[in-house]
Amino acid sequence: MRQRLLNIFDILLGKFGARHWWPGETPLEIIVGAVLTQNTSWKNVEKAITNLKDAGLLELASLYRTPDEVLAEKIRPSGYYNLKTVRLKNLLKVIYEEYNASIEYCKTLELSQLRQRLLAIKGIGEETADSILLYALGKPIFVIDAYTRRFLANHGLHEGRCTYGQAQDFFMSNLPADVYLFNEYHALIVALGQTYCFKVPKCGECPLRSDKDKVRSEGLL
Repeated sequence: MRQRLLNIFDILLGKFGARHWWPGETPLEIIVGAVLTQNTSWKNVEKAITNLKDAGLLELASLYRTPDEVLAEKIRPSGYYNLKTVRLKNLLKVIYEEYNASIEYCKTLELSQLRQRLLAIKGIGEETADSILLYALGKPIFVIDAYTRRFLANHGLHEGRCTYGQAQDFFMSNLPADVYLFNEYHALIVALGQTYCFKVPKCGECPLRSDKDKVRSEGLL
């Protein structure tokens, strides 16, 4: 399975090229984006982040001290802006008050301990926490989303409906723990999902059709 997954990675990389994820000029911008992208499109997140930049607020101390109503207005394009203001402030409070107001310090912390603390923050779920860990803090953890689950199901890589943890464990137990690999692989799966791997997949056009045909011929799918 390890070799199959690595082969799939090579095929997708050849098809789509490096994805250069996550979009963001700084770790803080990535962290903010990970919260704001909940239940909305990235286009809307970009508008909200632009508002923060234009207001000179995309800096840890500034965000931490900005009144909730001001922050909510700036991130309004991302939707659910009052709720996301609370979630973002909850996260910033932990970084600012428990981790020396330093994202660089967060990078030095042990993965499982930091993940547990992020998940304890109200409004920060597994996908958001893992996106922060991987893309902003450079921790080797595989991010799972709807595209990933569909990819696993459509290609017979995991039996039945899997939980977030089961899907994550599948990738992390079958791939080397490498930040670049986890980053690029997830981004490539998203590209695949947005192009071919729909709920009703375009298997005939899929760049992975040769892999799927081989697995079928060997009776593994």
